Amino acid sequence: MTLVRSVEVAAPVEHTWRAAVDWDSQGEWMLGTAVRGTAQGGVGVGGGLEAFTGIGRIGFLDTMEITAWDPPYRCEVLHTGRVVRGTGVFSVEERPGGRSCFVWEESLELPLGLLGRLGWPLVRPVFAAGLKHSLKRFARSVESAQR
Repeated sequence: MTLVRSVEVAAPVEHTWRAAVDWDSQGEWMLGTAVRGTAQGGVGVGGGLEAFTGIGRIGFLDTMEITAWDPPYRCEVLHTGRVVRGTGVFSVEERPGGRSCFVWEESLELPLGLLGRLGWPLVRPVFAAGLKHSLKRFARSVESAQR
């Protein structure tokens, strides 16, 4: 399962990058998710992250290891949890006029085997809509910090 979404941000690459890798603040714009840096504070290759997605105590923990770190342009992670496995990429692309584009890409192995693969067409639109909404919130947050 691969999903790629992006959002244009009226802010320079460096500002968008800083906001994207401010793991502890990610829950302010990402729906239903709280993130924190673990190993190395979530910075650099070998750094670790934990993201809890859910409501209250009902949800799952997504653990990640940073496998590529190229500030202010790219961070790649390996999802190592029980539920979420695969890779993720957070990248920032420069745009004219001091703008940028934040790209979120996930290539995940679906849990539950055949059941997960059969259920993905039903879950994908909901997941994609939530991610799109979250990325819009991200852009507004970065842009408001610029003012």
